[in-house]
Amino acid sequence: MKTFLLLLLFCHVSSPVKHSLKFFITASSGVPNFPEFVAAGLVDGLLMGYCDTKKTIVEPKQDWAKTFLENNPQQLEFYTQRCSEIDPIFFKATMDNLKQRFNQSGGVHILQRMTGCEWDDETGEVNGLNQYGYDGEDFIALDLKTETWIAVKPQAVIIKQRWDADKSRIKRNEIILTETYPEWLKMYLDYGKSSLLRKEVPSVSLLQKSPSSPVSCHATGFYPDRAMMFWRKDGEEHHEDVDVGEILPNHDGSFQMSVDLDLSSVPAEDWRRYDCVFHLSGVEDDIITKLDKAKIRTNREKPADLTVIMISAAVAVVALVLIAVIGFIIYKKKNDKKTLPDPSRTRTLSNTESETSSSGSSTDNINNFTTLLKSGQ
Repeated sequence: MKTFLLLLLFCHVSSPVKHSLKFFITASSGVPNFPEFVAAGLVDGLLMGYCDTKKTIVEPKQDWAKTFLENNPQQLEFYTQRCSEIDPIFFKATMDNLKQRFNQSGGVHILQRMTGCEWDDETGEVNGLNQYGYDGEDFIALDLKTETWIAVKPQAVIIKQRWDADKSRIKRNEIILTETYPEWLKMYLDYGKSSLLRKEVPSVSLLQKSPSSPVSCHATGFYPDRAMMFWRKDGEEHHEDVDVGEILPNHDGSFQMSVDLDLSSVPAEDWRRYDCVFHLSGVEDDIITKLDKAKIRTNREKPADLTVIMISAAVAVVALVLIAVIGFIIYKKKNDKKTLPDPSRTRTLSNTESETSSSGSSTDNINNFTTLLKSGQ
C-alpha cells in the first residue's frame, strides 16, 4: 500500500505536460440560418481561428494568432484555401454520399471531423487524430498503428474498404498528423507562450450545501487544465467516500474543479486529520487547505443569537415610538396654525365680552336687591 501511495505521489510531481492542436470541421444540411461549412482551430483547447462559408476569410481569435498569420502568409493562404475551396467541396460530396447510404432524403444532418495531434513536451510522444462523426455518433476513424480505417457503423464499411485501398492517402495523413501538425503546434506555442504556457494558481475554497452534505474542495481560476486535486488523511492520500469531479472551463479561459468528501461517518473531532491538496503541473508548490469547519462556506442561513434578536426588537420599538412622537408634534403644529385667531378680531371680541360681562353683573345685583325687599329681609 505504501509503495502504491509513493507511486501516486511520484505521478503528481512528474505528470506529463501534453499540448494539442485540433481542427473541428462541421458540415450541415437542413439547418436554417447556419453555415453549411464551419471550421475552427484550437491550441490546448483555446480557439485560435475560425471560418465558415458565409465568411470565406480566416478570422484569428487570439492576438498571437493574428501576429503569426501576418508573419507567415503561406499559412494564411493554406487555411483560406481549405476553408473556401477544398474542404467545403469534399464535405458536401461526403454528406450527399452518406444520405444515400442511410436512405435519407431530407431533414437535418450533421457531418463532423476532428483532426489534429497531441504532443508530450517531456517525452516527445506524438499521437495523431483523425475521426469522423455523423448525426452525433462516431462513424469512422483512422488507426495510425495499423494504418487502416476503423468502421464504427455498418454504413462505413464500404468507405473503409475504399480508403484502406488508398495507401498514399493514409501515408499523407500519417505525415500530416505526426510531423506537420506537431511542427505547427510548436510554432503556435512559441507565438502564444505568454498565454498558452502561463501558469495560474487557483483560489481554493471549502463548500458545503447543508450539514449533511459532503464537503467540497473547490479550486477555480487555474491554468492550464493539467491539474490534480485530492483529499488526504493524516498526510496520506484518501480515496474512501471521495468523489473527484471533472475539470471544467471558466468563461475567462481558466479552469475549475472540485473533489467532494463525505464526512457523515467521521466524528467532528477527526475533521482536523483531513486536508485538501491541489497540484498544478509545472508548479512546484501544492496548495494545501486544512479541513476547518469555521472556514466552510455555505448557502444555509445561520440561526440568529437570542441577544441579537432582543436588541433588534428593542431598537425597532424605540424607533416606532420616536416616529409616533414626531408625527404627533407635526400634527399639533399644523392644527394650531389652523385655529389661531386674527389679532384684530381678538381685540374686538375681548372688549365686547368685557362689556357684556360688566352689564350682566349690574343687572344681576339689582334683581337680587329687589327680591330681598319683597321678602322683607
